[in-house]
Amino acid sequence: MAKDWKQAAAAKQQRINDSIPEEWRIDTSSLDANVMNVPSTCGLLSKSELDITNSSATELVVKLADGSLKAVDVTTAFCKRAAISHQVTNCALEFFPEMAMQQAKELDEFYEKHGRTVGPLHGLPVSLKDQLRVKGLETTMGYVSWIDKYDTGDSVLTALLRKAGAVFYIKTSVPQSLMVCETVNNITGRSVNPRNKNWSPGGSSGGEGANVGIRGGIIGVGTDIGGSIRVPSAFNFLYGLRPSHGRMPYGKMANSMEGQETVHSVVGPIAHSVPDLRLFVTSVLEQEPWKHDSKVIPMPWRQPEHDATVQKIKSGKLALGFFNNDGVVMPHPPILRGVDKVVSTLREDGHTLIDWKPYKHDYAVDLIQGIYASDAGKDIHTVLSASGEPAIPNINDLVDPTRSGADITTLWDVQLQKWNFQMEYIEKWNQMEEKLGKEMDAFIMPITPTAAIRHNQFRYYGYASAINLLDFTSVVIPVTFADKELDKKIDNFKPMNDMDKQAYHGAPIAVQIVGRRLTEEKTMAIAEEVGRLLGNAITP
Repeated sequence: MAKDWKQAAAAKQQRINDSIPEEWRIDTSSLDANVMNVPSTCGLLSKSELDITNSSATELVVKLADGSLKAVDVTTAFCKRAAISHQVTNCALEFFPEMAMQQAKELDEFYEKHGRTVGPLHGLPVSLKDQLRVKGLETTMGYVSWIDKYDTGDSVLTALLRKAGAVFYIKTSVPQSLMVCETVNNITGRSVNPRNKNWSPGGSSGGEGANVGIRGGIIGVGTDIGGSIRVPSAFNFLYGLRPSHGRMPYGKMANSMEGQETVHSVVGPIAHSVPDLRLFVTSVLEQEPWKHDSKVIPMPWRQPEHDATVQKIKSGKLALGFFNNDGVVMPHPPILRGVDKVVSTLREDGHTLIDWKPYKHDYAVDLIQGIYASDAGKDIHTVLSASGEPAIPNINDLVDPTRSGADITTLWDVQLQKWNFQMEYIEKWNQMEEKLGKEMDAFIMPITPTAAIRHNQFRYYGYASAINLLDFTSVVIPVTFADKELDKKIDNFKPMNDMDKQAYHGAPIAVQIVGRRLTEEKTMAIAEEVGRLLGNAITP
């Protein structure tokens, strides 16, 4: 059995490697730990291709719409850069440049014939987490037993992005089962962070984080049930949106624990700027996803919500809560400095910052951990047993197979506990607004207790997962980088080894802006302003 799964995994890995044209292959034998400059120094990309891949998505769709750029040229540039990305970060589970080029040619032919675009994303390459189905491709989701199972149709979001004109060219790697904030599986192995290959790119959308981080992608699609959009965004110095459940279509995507309805996984974009996040959201909503996925709320893009927030920002009247410690795990000094930097920057700009005490986050973390493990890992371990592959590290930390599964009465009680907690949290928010005499627009908090972490060291999900339990909207903002001169060690801290002493120097630091449920327009507008004030409106 062990031999069979290893052969299947090796064959799949070889297919991925073979999908990279010979002329796009580079020498990776003597690269430094930081590979961010490889695309610009390896000689594979022309100046125009570097210009294209270093642009914003909002810039590219304008040029594609006015005819100054061809879909084929943009697609070629990103296919080549994604090929580099995979060779240096191991970020792909599917790479299909030939299919992408055919799609781009058809878009160019349409434009030439009709003199217009097919939609708002016409000709824009969009990378997909290997959870979204693309007709004719595999969706293994990091499971060996799902190799050689080809999708007969698109996921709802895939279909709507295609209708909007997006071009698909890569599906990115995930951890086996998705339920880990690392990205490692038994098919392709470990994905790494392009800023330092000794660091994790996060998970479970870690392949997206790595690929977009090195600009092998410009907008990537991730999912999030416990931080899986936000952690990769944070670890790769990117923006990421975790929308509330029901805003974006999730239908017909692959998943672990399908049918688990207590805490929903949601889908959202990872990008280099808030305008690019907004481009993704508005383009999807323009396709009326509620007509194709019954769980999507019929809520078009609300421009007045965005405009009102922008006006409030201009008048310096934002009121934002903040905290740097959830009462469970104390963040490392770089994260504490990152929160302080955001808070002080906003205060200097005239906005009101409020000490916000996180309400029962320890309770929330325990509750959601129990929800993740409510089937005692049966779903995941059943899939693993189909091939005989072993579980990756950390799986059993979240879905312990030794614990008893929940019966229906327990499930109902857990769902009631979640609902009560959500209402209690809203009431605390309302009480703060009564005290202030005005609206609290959002609050600022860490995403993880550390900057981008070394492999196999991710332990605490609570800063992210508590927000999943609440189903609040959250936007990741890149802030700065860990600095060994500024971020002095905590008293009595004993490093495990010499590497541990400087493990995080240069690692990205981020925070999340958390808004009430279904406040994507408002929360993104606030995040955009914070990024502007920090000087990180567009990440490099």
